Amino acid sequence: MGFLDFLLSIYNAFCGGSSPPEVEKPTGEQRPPRPQQPHTYQDQNQANQQNEHYTSLRAKANQEGDAMARCFQQSHEAYARREGALAKELSEKGKQHERTMEALNAEASAWIFRENNLDSKPGELDLHGLYVKEAISCSDKAIKEARQRGDSQIRLIVGKGLHSDGHVAKIKPALENLMRQHNLPAEVDPQNAGVLIVQLA
Repeated sequence: MGFLDFLLSIYNAFCGGSSPPEVEKPTGEQRPPRPQQPHTYQDQNQANQQNEHYTSLRAKANQEGDAMARCFQQSHEAYARREGALAKELSEKGKQHERTMEALNAEASAWIFRENNLDSKPGELDLHGLYVKEAISCSDKAIKEARQRGDSQIRLIVGKGLHSDGHVAKIKPALENLMRQHNLPAEVDPQNAGVLIVQLA
């Protein structure tokens, strides 16, 4: 895929493709027109999370994770059978799958983090699409940088957990725990339950 194709795919993802919208055919009854929904910040984040490049990286990382688990299980079984050389070989293969998985996840998290924060305001960090461990790492770094700049607060966009398994937020509780470790007061934004406001001063 060339650079222009990549830009076109992003444009199509954000603008709904290149085909013209369907026009409703008039019927006997008149209905008021549907109000246009504004293209919101959250919609872009959701589009980024559906991006083919991002989902492909995560899928490949999951495949490597599955291969890693199989190798480690087989290594354990070989060790139990006293086949030390085979156990070691399988363990090394498992470690290679683990390194590949981590590299793919690092690439995916760097991509989604960059895309979601292109239009972020100063002192705001969007963590949509990150795994908990990745969100903690990014938040920890951002807090240190914000403190060095002398910022009084940082806004962490953590989401409400609507797209998580079981619709249970995972990032927000993990970050609340991180803030307790840093002795930083954090509260949910009263205007948006998916935003954690952290006081730095």
